[in-house]
Amino acid sequence: MKKQLSLLLFLSFFMFSGCEDLLDCILNRRPEIHDKTFKDGTIDVYYYQEVTTEIKNEPRDDDYGYNYDIYGDLPDGLQMVVNYRTVSFEGIPEVDGKFTFTLLLYVDPPLNYDHDTDEYEDVMCSESTSKEFTITIN
Repeated sequence: MKKQLSLLLFLSFFMFSGCEDLLDCILNRRPEIHDKTFKDGTIDVYYYQEVTTEIKNEPRDDDYGYNYDIYGDLPDGLQMVVNYRTVSFEGIPEVDGKFTFTLLLYVDPPLNYDHDTDEYEDVMCSESTSKEFTITIN
């Protein structure tokens, strides 16, 4: 009885949600910021670290538009530089301390026009993500 109820609920979910959206979320197609531990920097010495991003489970991730924002503090003298799917933090730090910031990634998926419905199709379960990082300057 329990198996039949589970199967009925699962099939009901398909009926009300549509297979296409469900399959997209099962594939978990979403933006991703790769993990990175930033090395420590030194005042008045050039600093460079980079973070890479992608669309997880998407072989066409070069077709997406990548947009970045940062919340929090970078050390004075460092700046964020975006080169498509790579974000670098570089410059000559002017102050010491521990600096924590959040990198936000927003993606614009390629829009596929569906002639049957006269609508553009969005193929993502999520269009944004964020990750917190810390840079220590001595």
